[in-house]
Amino acid sequence: MNYEELDALGMYVDHGHKGPGPELMGADTLIGNHVHNLQDEHLGEIKEIMLDMRTGNIAYAVMAFGGVFTLGEKLFAVPWEALTLDTVNKRFTLNLDKERIEAAPGFNSDQWPNMANQTWASQIHTYYGTSGNRSAGLR
Repeated sequence: MNYEELDALGMYVDHGHKGPGPELMGADTLIGNHVHNLQDEHLGEIKEIMLDMRTGNIAYAVMAFGGVFTLGEKLFAVPWEALTLDTVNKRFTLNLDKERIEAAPGFNSDQWPNMANQTWASQIHTYYGTSGNRSAGLR
């Protein structure tokens, strides 16, 4: 699905003036969006958006990959700044080969990591090549 299909409030309807998106978007319209890489391979789906409650910034998008109907799927905390909103295709882009996401540090839905742990966060940002600035770009 994409953010326009998930827009129950009509935030993204074009009424001849610019609405809130894509500069400002509702989190619930982003959950369920697909993530593709630059080779147009499907990498997963956004399952949750994690907020840093100290700063108010988005820290991570939790992305699911693999499995069938959530059985056997692996979850990944992808730094928000590693994602780019693709407004043409109405999905997110992650500049990562499919083999690299398959090998990424992940977790199961019943064993979430301590995302506030700085050692864990540093390892995740190193893996995705991000700095921790937590600002996604638009394309």
